[in-house]
Amino acid sequence: MMNSETYIDFCFARKEEGNFSAEVDSLLKDLFTGKRLKWYLEEKMADGADVVIAEIKGMSPFQSEEETVEFIETHAGEAFWEYLQGYKIFVYPNKRGCGSCGSH
Repeated sequence: MMNSETYIDFCFARKEEGNFSAEVDSLLKDLFTGKRLKWYLEEKMADGADVVIAEIKGMSPFQSEEETVEFIETHAGEAFWEYLQGYKIFVYPNKRGCGSCGSH
């Protein structure tokens, strides 16, 4: 199966403790072990909360957004779900042809 271009944005938040991006980095490393994904983390403080925006991109074996969500639901730990506030996922499968007319 061919890899797909994958773009994921996560927004994580927790009570302000500092050094949140290091923890988020660790959660993402655990979650995406063996996947060819890279991420950029932006940490902010807002109203007594630590907020980290994670922009993830690269090639993954996922063929759809649904498949990506299923993988995350199956593999992400408790802390991941505790911190996650929102996400956007775009997956562009590497298929021959445009797929709109049924020809290959």
